[in-house]
Amino acid sequence: MTERQIHILRAIVEQYAEVASPVGSSLLAKVFGVSSATIRAEMAELERLGFIEQPHTSAGRVPTDKGYRFYVNKVSDLDETPKERRDERALTARVTGGGVPEHTIKSTVDTLVELTHNLGLATIGDRLYMSGLSNLFGQPEFVHPGQVQEVARLLDNLEPWLQEAAPNEPLSVYIGRENPIGRNSGCSLIISRFRSPFSDNSYIGVLGPTRQNYRDVMGLVGRAGKVLEEAMYE
Repeated sequence: MTERQIHILRAIVEQYAEVASPVGSSLLAKVFGVSSATIRAEMAELERLGFIEQPHTSAGRVPTDKGYRFYVNKVSDLDETPKERRDERALTARVTGGGVPEHTIKSTVDTLVELTHNLGLATIGDRLYMSGLSNLFGQPEFVHPGQVQEVARLLDNLEPWLQEAAPNEPLSVYIGRENPIGRNSGCSLIISRFRSPFSDNSYIGVLGPTRQNYRDVMGLVGRAGKVLEEAMYE
């Protein structure tokens, strides 16, 4: 993939996350200062490579799971934005030690819900705490009953899967069909592992549509895991 194609893919991912509608060549032509024909040619190549696709008869394109994975793998190379710094400071300010650990974890989850507009979750001992279901099911991706059922199936199996699989990366991102459970749910699961008095494998994170602002969310979830671990052992 060329450098320009990487930048076009990044623009498609970020624009689609913001507006929830396919991204057209005319918009990208203005952003990159080239002709629409040039953008269409680059988009055709990105589509051939499997990074974007054309939904239905729309003239615009949306990222595929492969496109999101490429973007997520590159996020760590991008500079932090002022908004990301503000949100992470807000999260840190609300997580303090010295209180009841369970309340601290729940407060952190609720803060993630507020900042990411996704469903927030955390393992507390042998159970799963969730908040923000209305955020998740309020997304335009989940207007069809069949899709809601797939998401519900994922949520039903999430806690036992976490116990069994015990992801050991500080931050794990499962995009769309990469999800070992709920492969057809159209969701991405972003979780951070942290040490706690409850369990050797405690997790905090969010579940949202595959279309989301991965830069912000990954930064916040990673930060939540770090500050929670610090708070648990103050």
